[in-house]
Parts: sequence; C-alpha cells; structure tokens
Amino acid sequence: MSVPASFKLNTGASIPSIGFGTWQSPAGAVEKAVSHALLKGGYTHIDCAWCYGNEEEVGAGLAEAFAGGVKREDIFITTKLWSTYHSRVEEALDKSLKLLGLDYVDLYLMHWPVPLNPNGNHDKFPTKPEGGRDLQSGWDYIKTYKDMEKLLAGGKVKAIGVSNHSVPFLTKLLKETTVVPAVNQIENHPRLPQDDVVALCKKEGIVVTAFSPFGSAGGPLLKEEKIADIARKHGVSVGTVLLNYNTNRGIVVLAKSVTPSRIDENNKLLKLDDEDMEVLNGIYKEKGPKRFVAPPWPINFGFPDWKQGGGAVFEAI
Repeated sequence: MSVPASFKLNTGASIPSIGFGTWQSPAGAVEKAVSHALLKGGYTHIDCAWCYGNEEEVGAGLAEAFAGGVKREDIFITTKLWSTYHSRVEEALDKSLKLLGLDYVDLYLMHWPVPLNPNGNHDKFPTKPEGGRDLQSGWDYIKTYKDMEKLLAGGKVKAIGVSNHSVPFLTKLLKETTVVPAVNQIENHPRLPQDDVVALCKKEGIVVTAFSPFGSAGGPLLKEEKIADIARKHGVSVGTVLLNYNTNRGIVVLAKSVTPSRIDENNKLLKLDDEDMEVLNGIYKEKGPKRFVAPPWPINFGFPDWKQGGGAVFEAI
C-alpha cells in the first residue's frame, strides 16, 4: 500500500500528509518560500503561527499564490493561538487573519497549554521581576479551549485543535470540553516518537501533526548514519526518510525550508518497509529519547506529582 496524500480529520475534512512549515524561517525569505511551495512545489498545506513573527510574510506569499491561480479552497491553512492570548481568543484569531489576508483558516490550534500574562512586560514572553515566565493568574487552558469551541459557529475557523499536549493535558481536556480536537501538533521524529501521545490521539480520532521532523534547527537527525543507510537503499534524501517516518505512522508532517530545491525535495511521499521502520523505531531505544524543542515552562497545572522547572516539567507537557 502507498502512503496516503491526506488524512481524514474528525470534522470530515482532509488534511494533506505533508505540510509546509514556516517556523524559524528567516525574515525576508518566507514570502518567496510560501509562494514557491504553493505554485511550484506542489504543497496544499501551509502551517504558521502568530508567535513565529512572520504571518504577514506568509500572507504575502499566499497572495502571490492566489494571484498565480491557486484557489483558496484548495489550500489547507493552519495557524495558532499564542500563550499571551489565552483569554483573548477571538482577538488573536482576528489579528492572524488580518496578517494572513484571509477570511478563515482551516485549523486553529492552541499553541501551548500555558496561559501567559496578557499584561506582562512582553507581548510574547512575559517574565517576572525575579525571572521565570509570568503565568496568567486565574486562567487555565481548559477555559481557553472552551473559548476556541465558540469560534466554530462564526465561520472564521473550520476546525480547532491543540499543540504540544501530552497525555495528561490531553486527557484532562477531553474530559472537560465538548469538541474533540481535530489535531494535536507535537514534536515527533525517531528520537522522540511519543508513542503514548500518538496512541491516545488515534484512539480518540485526533490526527497527529509532527513538527521538527529533522530535530529542529540544524537538522541533527540528518546526520544519523542508520537513517542515511535507509535513504541510500531507496535512492532518496535523508530528509525524505525522516519526513515519511511520520507519514508511515499515519501522522501529518511539516517540512520547512526556504531553498526552492529543498522545498521541492521535501514534498515526496515514500512507503517504508517493515525493516526500515524497525530500524527507525530502534534509534530512540538505543540512544534514548531526545526533545529538541523544550521551553522552560515553570508549571505543573494542578498535577502535584510533576516536578517544577525546565525539562522535568516539560516531559509532562
């Protein structure tokens, strides 16, 4: 069987298996990258977020693509609610829509289950005077998601979901809210398969989307020799193997580049055999799990067994 070009969401809509990501793309290059991805690279799925600081450039790239003949209804666009806007959900959405030049997005995600002070000393990353992140008092991510549910009636979002939700956070959300998230976007690659999160999402009908499939900035996983061996076996790039490690598990994956040739190369589906998947699944068992994207959220959100600070808490998130 071949790898499907899209996966079905619990809303009935389809989400393309490979999306074009825009996180950490250098300023000044995003517009052309998005335009190329849509007009020449064959992508029909764009992933962005207000926190990335480049939604206006993404919007310009979208406008170029639409002017070039791409139809809005043929493109799946995701953006995300940032943590300082947890109590201002619709305001944040409207801000993103304006920057993107859109009337609606296909998917709106809660970027992190971490409400930060909306009146703090920084619009994105407020800190306390003594240091550490400034959390929003009296608010939690369940309230945020309930406000996101209300957006569905307005037509400005087609679906809602979450990002960076571990099993405890997702389990609590499913118990206390009405709309099952369409997607949970998480870091996922052979060093961090997150099998527990993936299993829960599949059980609940939630599509998983993988970010940082190469291990984030610098692509450390591109240097793994066992992955290179699989790439040589199939006559493809190491990046193609890493991206399709996810698609072969039924997971949507985000590919990011601003180089036209790499943008094109990344948009390739590849069926991996059982031996390939066994090798890939064995990497984290041999080297240990490795999380490359780990903000220092100083929280436990009512789960007293979780230790405070950095990576220890992050394992719960």
